[in-house]
Amino acid sequence: MTARHWNLMASISLVALILLGLAWELWLAPLRPGGSGLVFKIVPLLVALFGILRGKRYTHQWMSLLSLVYLTEGIVRATSDSGLSAQLAAVATVLTTTLFFGCMFYSKLTAPSRMPAAE
Repeated sequence: MTARHWNLMASISLVALILLGLAWELWLAPLRPGGSGLVFKIVPLLVALFGILRGKRYTHQWMSLLSLVYLTEGIVRATSDSGLSAQLAAVATVLTTTLFFGCMFYSKLTAPSRMPAAE
């Protein structure tokens, strides 16, 4: 796969993770009726959105590290919550894993050492 494919994978999974986070914490299965303060967990994802969409290598690098926090939350909530919340956490885990690999391989393939030399 090319760097462009990995960037597309990271972009799609990031947008999906943002939408899932909003829906999950506001409507589908919030911790409290009417919405949860956990909706603010998507703010770091929003900060990274334009950098990922534009293919900024540095954003992909730090997002690959930050995504591990979301992966941990997804695994914990998938195994400790019940019902719809556990199912949403499982979906979030898959999306976060996809985001991680998309960011990691995009960063690897766009490293300056892998770029063709200018003549």
